[in-house]
Amino acid sequence: MEENLYSSTYQILVFIHLLLFVLWLGADVGVFLLGQHFRKREKYDLSQRMVLLQLLVNLDMVPRSAWALMVPITISMLAVGDYWALTTWWLLLAWIIGGFWLWLAWDAHIHDQTTRATRDRKIEFVLKILLTIFYLGLGVTSFVTGEPLMPAWLASKAFLFGLIFAAAIMIDVTFKPVGGHLGRLLSEGSSDETEVPLLKTMNRTRIWVWAVYALLFMNAFIGNIKPFECMSNCH
Repeated sequence: MEENLYSSTYQILVFIHLLLFVLWLGADVGVFLLGQHFRKREKYDLSQRMVLLQLLVNLDMVPRSAWALMVPITISMLAVGDYWALTTWWLLLAWIIGGFWLWLAWDAHIHDQTTRATRDRKIEFVLKILLTIFYLGLGVTSFVTGEPLMPAWLASKAFLFGLIFAAAIMIDVTFKPVGGHLGRLLSEGSSDETEVPLLKTMNRTRIWVWAVYALLFMNAFIGNIKPFECMSNCH
C-alpha cells in the first residue's frame, strides 16, 4: 500500500515535471517569436512594436515561473524516487526556495520600474547563481564520487540543469541594456542610431536563448533515453 502510494506520488511529480518543461519551452518559443516581430521596424510602427514587447514581457513570466518551480519538483522527484535520501526538512527547504523565487519573479513583474522590483531582481539574481552552483556541483560530485546521484544519467541531468541555469542567467545579463536602448528609441524615435544598438543587444541575447533550448532538449533526451544507465548496472 505504502509502495503504491510512493509510486503514484512519483508519477504525479513526473507529470508535473513534464508539464513544466512544456510550459517552459513552449512559452519561451512564443517569447522568441514576439521578439522576432518586434525587430521588424519596416513592418510595424513603433506603437505596434511596443504592444508586441509588452506581450513578450507578460508571456515571459510563464517560462520564468516554470523555471522556479522546477527546483522543488526536481528535488522532490529525487527523494520520492529513492534516488537521493533526503529528509523532510530538506524537501521543505526546496519548496520554500522555489516558492520564494516564484514570489520574487512575480513581485518584480507586478511592480516593474520601481525600486522594489530592482531589489527583487537583485535578490533573485543571487539566488539563481547559488542554485547554478548547487546543480553544477551536484552533477560533478556525483560523477566523481558516485554519490549522491547514481546512475550516471541522473548526474548528467543535474549538471545540465546547472548549465541551463547559467545560460538563462546570461539571457538576463545580455538583455539588460535593452531598457536603456528602448528609452532612447521612445524619446528620439526610430532611426539607425536608435535601432542598431538595440538590434545588436537582442542578437547577443539570442545566442543564449538558443543555448537554453539546446540544453533543455539534451536534458529531456537523457531523462527519457537514459543513455548512461548501463554504466552503473552492466557489471
